[in-house]
Amino acid sequence: MTKLRFFLLVMSAVLLAGCNDKDLNLTDGNKQITQQIDEVISHYIVQKYATSYSGTDKQFEVHKVYGTSEKDGVLSVYMWSYYGGFNQATGTEAQSGHSLPAVIRLKQDGDTYSVIDYTEPQDGSMYQSSLEKMFPAKYVKSAQKDSANIGGLEKEMDKKVKAWLEKPDS
Repeated sequence: MTKLRFFLLVMSAVLLAGCNDKDLNLTDGNKQITQQIDEVISHYIVQKYATSYSGTDKQFEVHKVYGTSEKDGVLSVYMWSYYGGFNQATGTEAQSGHSLPAVIRLKQDGDTYSVIDYTEPQDGSMYQSSLEKMFPAKYVKSAQKDSANIGGLEKEMDKKVKAWLEKPDS
């Protein structure tokens, strides 16, 4: 009898998790991300952390989009974000920053997008469970893998920083 209850509990959880992802109508990758949306995301994150990390001349953010979902006019973007603060004197060597998974929700108003919600996983022992609540199941493994592998984002960040170093007024 206990095995049957356990089996039913596990199957219910699997079905619920599957239904939740299906309800989201996911689009893998960055197919729904225009250059404007990309810039809105980076600008929001840079502004959010502008006062958290002091002592840098310029801050940048780059991200890798795992996928998106849209519901009731709100676009949810599931991504890995890399934020860094840089100084002219130290070049492309980040002086502060962070790298983590995040979900950002945007609402379109005419030709512009605005951020209506931004979520990061909790620290410590709550990290995994909060990540699983934030992300659809199919993107959780990607985020776990990327926690130790942001090479592509580092290259993208280097490009942004080098462009700024060549024209520091921009």
